Amino acid sequence: MHAFANPSRFLGLARPITPWAFWAGALLSGAGLAAGLFLTPPDYLQGESVRILYVHVPAAWLGMGGWTGIAIASLMQLVWRHPMAAIAGRALAVPGALFAAICLATGSIWGRPTWGTWWEWDGRLTSMLVLFFLYLGYIALAQANDDRGEGGQRVVAIFGMVGAVNIPIIRYSVVWWNTLHQGQSIGLTRSTIDGSILWPLPIVVLGFSLIFTAIVLMRMRALLADKKVEARLRRMARA
Repeated sequence: MHAFANPSRFLGLARPITPWAFWAGALLSGAGLAAGLFLTPPDYLQGESVRILYVHVPAAWLGMGGWTGIAIASLMQLVWRHPMAAIAGRALAVPGALFAAICLATGSIWGRPTWGTWWEWDGRLTSMLVLFFLYLGYIALAQANDDRGEGGQRVVAIFGMVGAVNIPIIRYSVVWWNTLHQGQSIGLTRSTIDGSILWPLPIVVLGFSLIFTAIVLMRMRALLADKKVEARLRRMARA
């Protein structure tokens, strides 16, 4: 992992990977969503509204995955002081917040015909909303501490680690509490969703994941460019 600590080495890999990841993700996402909309049957209970799962489920996974990445980056920053860790955490925050917001919006739209309400303060929905606010807090804290040196970066990293407590709460909320949200539908070995409906979902998940990766890489490159410009301006100011 420390092989990528050098920004030049990282940029040498990120530049060619970014467009490939984005366009491959766009192609897979488009194909998977088209298959989910036109090639799969409606659910016997939920009818056509079940098709929103092709956006809702990948968005939920990436919303949680984004904060998991922030927690890993924060750990690397605090323990190993990896020079790219803080940049990775900040790059993950905005797309993570975006997918968490998409998850909440699509869940609300899905819940209206299924549950008869746009919102319910149950365990899964509330903990996902908390995750969205954690993202907003992380983004604000990172911006506020951007010019405060290593001490400010440590504060942001600690927040990233503490916020990770919410991830298992989201994951197991449907097990720990009697919630309106349905229980776990997809596992490693089995699924309660019929295969005729389920098969486009992995395609969309992979596509969304590649787009997420491309966005993170683009943001890391932009953040590195900003730091390079700031360092140059400081040198010019001292000259």
